[in-house]
Amino acid sequence: MERSGPIIGIHSAQDAGPLEPGSWVPMQVLTTWTSALCLQNMLEQLLIYQPKDPIPFMINHLQLDNDNVPKIVILGPPASGKTTIAMWLCKHLNSNLLTMENLIAKEFSSLAAEARRHYQTVKTVPSMQLVRLIRDRLSEEDCIRRGWILDGIPESREQALMIQTLGITPRHVIVLSAPDTVLIERNLGKRVDPQTGALTYVQTNRRSNAPFTPRVLLCGPVGSGKSLQAALLAQKYGLVNVCCGHLLKEAVAEKSKFGEMIQPFFEKDTAVPDSIVVKVLSQRLSQQDCLQKGWVLHGFPRDLDQAHLLHSLGCKPNRVFFLNVPFDSVIERLTLRRTDPVTGERYHLMYKPPPTMEIQARLLQSPKDAEEHIKLKMDLFYRNSAELEEFYWQALTLNGDQDPHTVFEYIESGIINPLPRKVP
Repeated sequence: MERSGPIIGIHSAQDAGPLEPGSWVPMQVLTTWTSALCLQNMLEQLLIYQPKDPIPFMINHLQLDNDNVPKIVILGPPASGKTTIAMWLCKHLNSNLLTMENLIAKEFSSLAAEARRHYQTVKTVPSMQLVRLIRDRLSEEDCIRRGWILDGIPESREQALMIQTLGITPRHVIVLSAPDTVLIERNLGKRVDPQTGALTYVQTNRRSNAPFTPRVLLCGPVGSGKSLQAALLAQKYGLVNVCCGHLLKEAVAEKSKFGEMIQPFFEKDTAVPDSIVVKVLSQRLSQQDCLQKGWVLHGFPRDLDQAHLLHSLGCKPNRVFFLNVPFDSVIERLTLRRTDPVTGERYHLMYKPPPTMEIQARLLQSPKDAEEHIKLKMDLFYRNSAELEEFYWQALTLNGDQDPHTVFEYIESGIINPLPRKVP
């Protein structure tokens, strides 16, 4: 029987011989990281380096915790489902997803900034720049500890050879293929609106009434995960991530006319008037990228008056989600956050503890993460949430006290599927 869906071939980097396109290996092979492999790798390292004192060497090697982590490359033609499978693997293997978009989006990196400018001009990144970005990213602690999954990279034989030259070797290569008819059907269905630039799919029977240009609003108390979900939506669907707080800080940093109006309120640590905030938001949401790609907004509105102001300016969301999280969970998420004043690295005493006692001793807690401050913010949100939910009567309310990727799946289904029929 011919397969109608994508075919997955998994190629171990330790296999002898090339992977036959379309060959099938069970997905369970990805999670069979055994203690025997760990021991084998350690013995190999001992033979290679031959340390004078093997005990500290082995202890340090085990602390790296990178023997059993995923090192996966996912390749395939357009529309073969690379990103979907890569995100699924990241969720279930607790690994790091590396894509062209998030590599060039890295902040405080001159290399990423240069690659980003090049990509915006010609929609590609020179092989040398891309490989250097990959090398720098894989040297970071989270990739060493939790491994990595490259989505659609390398793009050519040249890039593959350059990556190998740097000593970067994947354990598995997943090659996706599907019948040409399936790939052609998926690609032929793509259509671009010449006026808005919005991308949609033309089908005989539309699968949903999802808007061509999503305008998503995420509401929830402090610590509910709005920022993370906004980042995931922006990454997968190319939406513009609009955080109200960041916009105000950027305006002040750029010393714009709005920034000069906001600065006195920042200095006094008081709330910026709604009239100023909505003007800053309106200016950002009316820019070309927001009109073409759509946007995901969080941090505003926080009460009914702000919602009316946003509505009066024509910035109407067409998908609204409320993330509910219990008080105890928010307290656990926020009060245990710490910052290293020396490196600027952020830690969480439960989920991401500092690696040494020395670092732990110097960690600082932000005054905003104090329990009293959090309780005030949560009380304020829930006092106003009933009116907001009534105003956005078609909104979906989700349990935000779950695995972030599970929450994302619910949000994604709420964007793709038809809105529920509610009576206002």
